[in-house]
Amino acid sequence: MGFVSRHAQISRAAVLGAGLAIADEKGLSAVTMQAVAGRLAVTPMALYRHVTNKTDLLDGLVELLLTEFPLPAADLPWQERLTRLADSIRASANGHPGVFPLLLQRPANTAAALRVRDAVHLALTDAGLDSEHVPRAERLLSTAVLGFAASEAAGRFAHHERAVLDADFTCLLQSLRLLVEAGADR
Repeated sequence: MGFVSRHAQISRAAVLGAGLAIADEKGLSAVTMQAVAGRLAVTPMALYRHVTNKTDLLDGLVELLLTEFPLPAADLPWQERLTRLADSIRASANGHPGVFPLLLQRPANTAAALRVRDAVHLALTDAGLDSEHVPRAERLLSTAVLGFAASEAAGRFAHHERAVLDADFTCLLQSLRLLVEAGADR
């Protein structure tokens, strides 16, 4: 009596999780379709049911980095929502320093990743910015937070104590908040 081999059951979440684990362990350059398939004990072709190509896989990694934390409740004050999102981005950078620079290289393209951008847009609208200024404000705020988080995760600030970095990050967020408030007063 022969045994029928059973194919491993994988999902998009498993594919992305394997890609993130590889990037965390070996760096972003080690993330290939072959490596992800090997980690999941499937053929590379099995991945294409869940990601269309490596670009889609990388977009999925951006999604994971942006969505590994819950979005703050929309009924919180706008300042608190932006602070919580910024703190979560910083935590993501420190948790995944090898892959985090991907957020500086690739835009959010998946529906889940775009919900994070939309949450920032809503907070900025609630802050009083008019709709024509919200996209620019989001890009500038995101760039500042991502830049700080990526610099910290990459070791650029390694000679500073954690308390200093926490104070610097708080100062950055306060400065950004003042800029948003000034833009809303126009």
